[in-house]
Amino acid sequence: MSIKFNLVQKANPRQLDGEKKWYAVPSSESAMSGKALTRAATANTSTSAIEMEAAMEYLAAFIPQQLLQGHNIKVPGLGTFRISFKSKGVSDISTFNAGNMISDVRILFTPDKALRDSVINNLAFENRGVLKDGVRYASVTDYLKAIGEAGDTGSSDSGTTGDGGSGTGGNPL
Repeated sequence: MSIKFNLVQKANPRQLDGEKKWYAVPSSESAMSGKALTRAATANTSTSAIEMEAAMEYLAAFIPQQLLQGHNIKVPGLGTFRISFKSKGVSDISTFNAGNMISDVRILFTPDKALRDSVINNLAFENRGVLKDGVRYASVTDYLKAIGEAGDTGSSDSGTTGDGGSGTGGNPL
């Protein structure tokens, strides 16, 4: 399996007035429904989909309770949930006001090393095309043809795996 991406032209957020460059942006598929997820995860096991669905609902209710009590939650095989936030500093400790000084509260998830490695070490990438001004082009080659810069594109679609309409040669239709 491969992770699909689109090429999108945009400015560097740190240099908005600088040259726009092409960046790979993930092209995510829609998420599975809860029922589809539990059915797929329990296929060929002795656990029923309804049991797994119930366990996931219990876990989803348990995590906020524990986070609100200040605990980190380590879910074996998945990773750890924790609270993070930013804080303004004060010179005089007696003037610190948590309501005004703490901001940007987030729930962070750090995947388990084995989970992370199993995903990262098996990644492949597939170019799904180019997005420019709200128009999707099937490949870099198609984009270059549309803007009148067609010709020998050489390795402009490099970094892709498989053809997958990535324009790595020939007509993608």
